[in-house]
Amino acid sequence: VITIGVLFMVPGLVSVITYFARNREKYPHPMFPLEGAGSLLFGLWLVIMPSFFVGILMYLLGFFLVLGGGQQLVTLSRARQWVDVPFAFYIVPCLILLLGVVVLFNPFTVAATTFMVLGIAAIVYGLNDIFTWFKFRRKNSYPRLGDEQDIEDAEIIE
Repeated sequence: VITIGVLFMVPGLVSVITYFARNREKYPHPMFPLEGAGSLLFGLWLVIMPSFFVGILMYLLGFFLVLGGGQQLVTLSRARQWVDVPFAFYIVPCLILLLGVVVLFNPFTVAATTFMVLGIAAIVYGLNDIFTWFKFRRKNSYPRLGDEQDIEDAEIIE
């Protein structure tokens, strides 16, 4: 968190220093760099209070894992309209969803291993999504935009 704070501070500091070190004859009334000042202040806040952001970060990451696992489950249930989806495809999204719930309800116990758990979950999530996409795309099971083979012309009733 402190490293991220420093990474926010550097461009903000450069922006603010550039504003005050400008050529006043060439640029007499430029706008104050609010984004740069905000970046500098946010970075400073991250450096001064990293534990505050670790707590918030845990809840955000848990929420995103719940969203990701839920989204994959919804996608798989929609794919059932076009193909048979084996039960095994539901295992990884359920594990990701469960991991997100664990992180949400137990964030500070998981905080010690957060980045390892999050990294593994993100890799598994991405690989599962890619594998699922290739599996169902290969069968051409999803209708694509512009596929008009099943569309019939409607009659106009006056």
